[in-house]
Amino acid sequence: MGKRVLVIEDEPNISEALRFILRRDGWHVDVSADGADAMGALRRDPPDLLILDLMLPGLSGFEVLRVLRDAAQTRDLPVLMLTAKGHAADRVEAERLGVTRFMTKPFANAEVIAAVREMTQA
Repeated sequence: MGKRVLVIEDEPNISEALRFILRRDGWHVDVSADGADAMGALRRDPPDLLILDLMLPGLSGFEVLRVLRDAAQTRDLPVLMLTAKGHAADRVEAERLGVTRFMTKPFANAEVIAAVREMTQA
């Protein structure tokens, strides 16, 4: 089986598009639509990569990222943050919290796959 990715995205069309392109690239994909609900799965069995929306119900992407970086088990987990909010302040905050990559929506499928491959080659 390929590497595992968790997609935390509350927009069904986006999460399904990500699931499709990542599976086609050989990934096992799990999806959650709520930041708080996803935390349990992240703590129990961290994936190889996390794709994280910024604006989520439960916990925001910033809050999820903060918790992940504070825990030894997920401190180094590669995180690709996707957001419709492309404000410079959001990018700065995500970088301050330790995001690996930051990408705005809409995104090109090839751009996501290239980022995912680059983030997991180490």
